[in-house]
Amino acid sequence: MSASSLDSVGSAPRVSAGLSDTVSALAEGSVTARVLTERTLERIAAAQPALNAFRVVRIEAALAEADDADRRLAAGERLPLLGVPIAVKDDMDVAGEPTAFGSAGTFPPKHADCEAVRRLRAAGAIIVGKTQTPELGQWPFTEGHAFGDTRNPWNTAYTPGGSSGGSAAAVAAGLVPAALGSDGAGSVRIPAAWTHLVGVKPQRGRISTWPEPESFNGLTVNGVLARTVGDAALLLDAASGQHAGDLHSPARISAVDAARRTPRRLRIALSFAMAFTATAKSLDPVVRSAVERLAARLESLGHEVVEEDPRYGPIGLTFAPRATGGVRDLAARVPDSSLLDPRTHEAVRTGRILGGVPLRVSRRAEVVLQRRVGEIFHRFDVVLTPTTATPPLRIGALAGLGALATDRAMIAACPYAWTWNVLGWPGVNIPAGFTPDGLPLGAQLLGPAHAEPLLLSLAAQVEAAEDWASKWPEPVTSPE
Repeated sequence: MSASSLDSVGSAPRVSAGLSDTVSALAEGSVTARVLTERTLERIAAAQPALNAFRVVRIEAALAEADDADRRLAAGERLPLLGVPIAVKDDMDVAGEPTAFGSAGTFPPKHADCEAVRRLRAAGAIIVGKTQTPELGQWPFTEGHAFGDTRNPWNTAYTPGGSSGGSAAAVAAGLVPAALGSDGAGSVRIPAAWTHLVGVKPQRGRISTWPEPESFNGLTVNGVLARTVGDAALLLDAASGQHAGDLHSPARISAVDAARRTPRRLRIALSFAMAFTATAKSLDPVVRSAVERLAARLESLGHEVVEEDPRYGPIGLTFAPRATGGVRDLAARVPDSSLLDPRTHEAVRTGRILGGVPLRVSRRAEVVLQRRVGEIFHRFDVVLTPTTATPPLRIGALAGLGALATDRAMIAACPYAWTWNVLGWPGVNIPAGFTPDGLPLGAQLLGPAHAEPLLLSLAAQVEAAEDWASKWPEPVTSPE
């Protein structure tokens, strides 16, 4: 899809061109950064009443950045994303803007960009806004009393998922070509699955979390959402890199090069097993069928697919101390804690109880769990699982529930993604098709440490066969 072939409403395209196409159009001079940014802002404004994807829209700042990009382009400067409008999740600091992270209250503007945003700017990107996320990124839906409900562009009666739901909705609706999100228990991969996107949770440390040396005790990493593997790879390369204060510094990779390579014949483990959580959960047959269809596609591409499950063991016991400890730490920085959701207060109390020895034990257990779960990669190259156990949830499905009931409901819907956050390893959501009602479904390709190049090359091969980027939701309308 080229910038000139997009469907138009008036003078503004209905949807954004892809990231790579936008970069090419800017370099060729067939469009200016100013025009692209104006059109992006028009799309955001038109969609905001229906989707509520953005917490902050940087109208004046983005247009000023666009004008600067045009001057640089005219002078012959070329950078990976020079002049391209990009959105980032509202857990990332953007100089001059507040970082509310889904919370209510008045937050002061930040004095500096976080490292991931700094790297996007260094690559020439224009930051058009900050996208919605549930309070402190805790839930796989993007709703809250601070900002309302963020809705799925495929059907506005449903959630786009969370916690990177605003970024997913913005990309899926074509408001922006790609966006940054963060993933602490599937928070990139889950909304990618529920909005028909590629969602990359990279190796821990691949994209800096600075000014946090690590986020949520190592559970949360920054990741990318895009419509194609190539676009996801381009944004991943632009955002990747470390700050001197980061605790994790994986070796540099080229995601773009990986996405252009055809993978060798792989052994792929097809797994439907769920790690133990002491809560009820089951796999929806429509999700299972979609993943099995993808497994057959992989076999048709020459790969060997065998049903085999990782040995997760007691991995669930190590998650809660790290997650609730992260909530406890972030809640302490909120200007008015009385405005926090009651479920957040309960997580804070749990974080206090599980701090100290339980948290230290959880961190030490990570190496043992990596060996246990990683045993499967002695025999297989990649693990294929559902990304979620259910199709997208309806807006309000978890509203009004207590903390325990919310935890049980979200584990039942999303039991597959969080284990890889404990391990710190990469995973990629790829579109897996749709329910009979037209709601998107996803599957995740999981690898061992530093396996992004292999996962991206495999995802790109599947994309070429599936042509998922040709499918778009209808233009958004007012919610029901």
